[in-house]
Amino acid sequence: MIGWLQGQLTDRWQQNSRCGLLLVCQGVGYEVQISRRYWEQLPGNASTLTLHVHQAIREDSWTLYGFEARHERDLFRELVAVSGVGPQMALGLLGSLSTEDLVRAIVQADLRLLSKAPGVGKRTAERLSVELRTKLQERFGAGLDLVDPLDEGGGDERGDSLQAGVREELQLTLSALGYEALEINRALRAVAGQGLAEEADSEAWLREALRWLSRQVA
Repeated sequence: MIGWLQGQLTDRWQQNSRCGLLLVCQGVGYEVQISRRYWEQLPGNASTLTLHVHQAIREDSWTLYGFEARHERDLFRELVAVSGVGPQMALGLLGSLSTEDLVRAIVQADLRLLSKAPGVGKRTAERLSVELRTKLQERFGAGLDLVDPLDEGGGDERGDSLQAGVREELQLTLSALGYEALEINRALRAVAGQGLAEEADSEAWLREALRWLSRQVA
């Protein structure tokens, strides 16, 4: 299994949305796919490059994915482990956002930012946050000063103190409209943080929650 390469940058290429390079190591040329962000920052040909590599082996192909730093490769591996997220989508996420911004967006369930990456829709963004937020916060959180919006004070406390009957009604209604539990909880807490009184009726809460949700993903 190839995990690291050091060699001479000999060529770079772009095919549709895919970007890559040819790295010559001791007379052997390796074709490696990389993110657009890294591709745009490549030095000139004949420069020496060091790449951390993820090797994907399938029946019909062996593909190498290269990263400037080890933590980027590790994050790539976490991304492709999520159902529905393939290597190209993972590279698209890493190409659209810095590692720090991407981890923060996943941990904070910033669906709007995640959905800006090529091929990432609202549901995929939700799945990324649900499946990776805890793991990424544990791995990267100490170095990134991450704040989980579900753990903030103020609005969260007010959102959590809704009467059980009202909260249940809102959750059922929003769920029937196709929203996931994570979205619903964030919406109710965000609306509470905007100052809507707890004693307001369920229609007012529903109206404001839908207004907040509609702004999250264009």
